[in-house]
Amino acid sequence: MNAQVRKPTTRVCEECERAERWDEDLGAWQLVLEDGDKRVGNPHCIHEWDITGTFNPITGSGDDA
Repeated sequence: MNAQVRKPTTRVCEECERAERWDEDLGAWQLVLEDGDKRVGNPHCIHEWDITGTFNPITGSGDDA
């Protein structure tokens, strides 16, 4: 199996909890709706997305030659 690169589909700001999801049709991040409300967070936040390494963009093994 060849290694594949995948991209994240959701993200949450660690500071203000703004939540977004990737919309393939629009090709852009869109706000997440939770109980009918948009999770907009703080409009003045610079948004610190979770970049701690918990998301692994590599799938498969890449051992095939």
